Amino acid sequence: MSLQDWLNNRWLEKHQTTPQEINDLLAIVDRDLKDCQISELSPDWKMNIAYNAGAELVTLFDQFRKKRNISGYDCAGMISDLEANEMRNLAIHLREKVIKWLQENHPDLI
Repeated sequence: MSLQDWLNNRWLEKHQTTPQEINDLLAIVDRDLKDCQISELSPDWKMNIAYNAGAELVTLFDQFRKKRNISGYDCAGMISDLEANEMRNLAIHLREKVIKWLQENHPDLI
């Protein structure tokens, strides 16, 4: 099934983004990357916040998603500082890749 089929079935809608929308989304990423460094937060929350900011990458994100869901709903304290930092680094890496892609493909949006 093609994207055009999805549009025809109204499962998708065309969307024209704006530089302001991109800027607003990047501001959320920057906020979350800053907030996940707050030393008083538990590693569980640090990872949750970093996850919200950001698949060699998809696979890694999915592994963190599963662990995040368990720590958020079933068992507190199962996220290590190392994992929280890995999630933050992954979010930073993803942000850099998005910026690079935008610069190369849609410089008018940044």
